[in-house]
Amino acid sequence: MIAEKLPPHDIEAEEAVIGSLIVDPDAIFKIVTFLAPEDFFDETHKVIYQACLSLHQRNEVINQITVAHELMRQNRLEQIGGAAYLSHLISITPTPLYVEHYARIISNAAAMRRLIAAAGQIAAIGYEAGADVESTLNKAIDILFQVGNKGAPTNLVLVRDVLSKYFEEVGQPSLEEKQIPHILTGFIGLDNLLGGLQKSDLIILAARPAVGKTSLVLNVARNAAIEQKACVALFSLEMSQDTIVQRLLSSEAKVDSKDVRLGHFTEREERRIMDASGVLSEAPIYIDDAPQQRVMDIGSKAKRLHRERGIDLIVIDYLQLIQGDGKNVPRVQEMSNITRSLKGLARELNVPVLAVSQLSRAVEWRASHRPQLSDLRESGSIEQDADVVFFIHRESMYCEEEEWNRTHDVEKEPYPRGEADIIVEKHRNGPLGIVKLRFLPWFTRFDNVEVVPAPGSEELI
Repeated sequence: MIAEKLPPHDIEAEEAVIGSLIVDPDAIFKIVTFLAPEDFFDETHKVIYQACLSLHQRNEVINQITVAHELMRQNRLEQIGGAAYLSHLISITPTPLYVEHYARIISNAAAMRRLIAAAGQIAAIGYEAGADVESTLNKAIDILFQVGNKGAPTNLVLVRDVLSKYFEEVGQPSLEEKQIPHILTGFIGLDNLLGGLQKSDLIILAARPAVGKTSLVLNVARNAAIEQKACVALFSLEMSQDTIVQRLLSSEAKVDSKDVRLGHFTEREERRIMDASGVLSEAPIYIDDAPQQRVMDIGSKAKRLHRERGIDLIVIDYLQLIQGDGKNVPRVQEMSNITRSLKGLARELNVPVLAVSQLSRAVEWRASHRPQLSDLRESGSIEQDADVVFFIHRESMYCEEEEWNRTHDVEKEPYPRGEADIIVEKHRNGPLGIVKLRFLPWFTRFDNVEVVPAPGSEELI
């Protein structure tokens, strides 16, 4: 008689994780985002880990005494073998330094167990031999998709949840479920030129540092979410979710971003910030600020949110921070794989993907300083895969007002303070052109050129 084969598991790794959590109070922060209680094979370890999570969620320290008290409160201390078993786990834990490694072993084994279970479910579906083959295949695909995503962490956070750190929670947003034919950027000239951001398009926004790339894509995300009720997935590989929300608040309230960051408000500014908080709390913008991600991670999280909520726009800031797959391949080839995958993601989810890209220093070496497609860093694949490429150019960054006045007729060509040229250099399905916007750096905000507020003006009230 052949003995039944046990599912994949590693009891020693489970013991090491629990022991590490009890020994090192900070160990929980390394694993809580990806390790779930159901990932443990041993029921005792599952119960102890759940107790640790309960302590963590209440911001209480995790150690032998607090875990024992929590288990006692849940009437489970004796179930796990009493305080003596906790002492045993501590004694056999080699070091808490490798808790993440041990946790990955547990998570991987759990994924294999889910795969085995899914195989059984798919086999059962196959034996049913339904007449609708397409429906049967879709059921099987859904089962496999759940295997790949169950327990996988998503760092996508609704902007309302971040705002609640600063202000009182507002009511749940009421979102209209409707088809959005295309995403409007909120900038009249750009929307007229592009016809909005089209479904399944990969759109690249590129500029040199400090020109306003992040500000512009945040403005687009805000306009789409608030004006069209579009669901936006924002992947910020450079800035934290708090910084992103501070920028959104500054732009919406028209309060200096430095004052928002430092909390220095006048009474009138505070009222505007509270009003802006209410507006942004209604915006279906989900933020993921994980700093080190592969394009596969971004795709997995986007697909999961799309299934749960229905995404209308994906924003990525920025391309060059996306990690390769770890293989020893040139960065240019890695970038080619990344842009091809992002284009595939846009087509698969049928949504526009707006990705920020850096430009090379070649822009600064030329006399004109106007960006060109060849200035894209690791440019070949970006230019090839993108449906739309547009640049931000601000001449005032390269020329002081005094120098400008010496070389220009200021009556006909006044100094371009705050002017930004949005240069559409590639448009696979439409015309090229230049759109002028007004950049307000103190608010991290772009406006249509007819809107020209200044700090302290009555227009801001």
